[in-house]
Amino acid sequence: MTDARRQIPRTDMLLADPRLVAAAERIGYQLVKTAVAAAQQAARDGTIAPESIVDTVVRSLPERATSLRPVVNATGILVHTNLGRAPLSSAAIEAIVGAAGVTDVEFDLGAGQRARRGRSAVEALADAVPTAEAAHVVNNNAAALLLVALALAGDGREIVISRGELVEIGDGFRIPELLASTGAVLREVGATNRTRLADYADVIGENTAFILKVHPSNFIVSGFTREVGVRELAGLGVPVVADIGSGLLKPHPLLPDEPDATTSLAEGATLVTASGDKLLGGPQAGLMLGKTELVERLRRHPAARALRVDKLTLAALEATLRGPLPPVRAMLATPTRDLLARAEKIAAELRNAGIAATSVESEAAVGGGGAPGVRLPSAAVSLPPEYAAKLRKTSRPIVGRTERNQCLLDLFAVDPEQDADLVRAVREAG
Repeated sequence: MTDARRQIPRTDMLLADPRLVAAAERIGYQLVKTAVAAAQQAARDGTIAPESIVDTVVRSLPERATSLRPVVNATGILVHTNLGRAPLSSAAIEAIVGAAGVTDVEFDLGAGQRARRGRSAVEALADAVPTAEAAHVVNNNAAALLLVALALAGDGREIVISRGELVEIGDGFRIPELLASTGAVLREVGATNRTRLADYADVIGENTAFILKVHPSNFIVSGFTREVGVRELAGLGVPVVADIGSGLLKPHPLLPDEPDATTSLAEGATLVTASGDKLLGGPQAGLMLGKTELVERLRRHPAARALRVDKLTLAALEATLRGPLPPVRAMLATPTRDLLARAEKIAAELRNAGIAATSVESEAAVGGGGAPGVRLPSAAVSLPPEYAAKLRKTSRPIVGRTERNQCLLDLFAVDPEQDADLVRAVREAG
């Protein structure tokens, strides 16, 4: 009897199959070759037939040359850090595609010479915050704080900060340790729950570089509390740096307690730092807005080169600022009745398919270090709890949440165009 393993086609013959040639052009030769080798081994082991190797390879290949998979965020957390924070607008995505090739990111086409890097994005940021004299962009908000500390206090000068604002920003990283790594000296004042203006005034001296006002954006201290606002701090005669965190550029009616850049600067902050991929709804970036002299000093600091953003980020940021309403802000503006209507329509489709689904009222949150404690009215599709794990394994993964022995698919952060994907995934999981 002929050994079936002798029937296994050679690698070069398999790779010449038109379907695999097309796949190699799409995702790269090495990924396809690795998949072919795995399928050949499966044929040797007898788990697949030799003649089905190409079909097996085609089924196993990813759609893209990356392991990152698009998912539907049905958690009810609008800006979910583990899911990539803010989804970009179509304008920002188009801008990234356009910037992926050769661009004039640092070149003046009219003059035919070098120009300031990302000038259009920086101008768009400054235009969006009328109280800012100038703006600069680095790769995230932690980088912005790092650059400020290096430039203003890295020679052993003091940064004055309330003990109630010594925040851990995620994954074990803490603002005090970040700042101390620059060579700055932290001068902690007040108590965890109460800090007064006099606490700041008592420690300000010749060695004070600036006061840092940090918005505790991922927790709330309630009860017997007191904090000092930017307006009061600005009267102490030293620079005030306000880390507002979530990237809100102007006041928002749904988030009255969330600090914004426009107001913070109007109240006397010398500089405001914020994230670009939270409530602004753009790419990951550290936004810096404030006095021209200080912003220029930061821009020219040697560390600024190491912290700068790439052309794709600059393109996406400008499109977010100048283009249509990005998804995060559009989702914030969605009426609850629209969410409830969508939830009932989805639940009805699933019930018609024999799946136990109901529409329920829900509560969403901003997330991502923004508006802690604020609950936003929403709507969800309720399924049996076992769907939570099943939906994460479908061809278009759905990430929901488990609550009161239910799998809830909250629609607050789900684009209406994804409703059909959600229905298909639930049917696939069922």
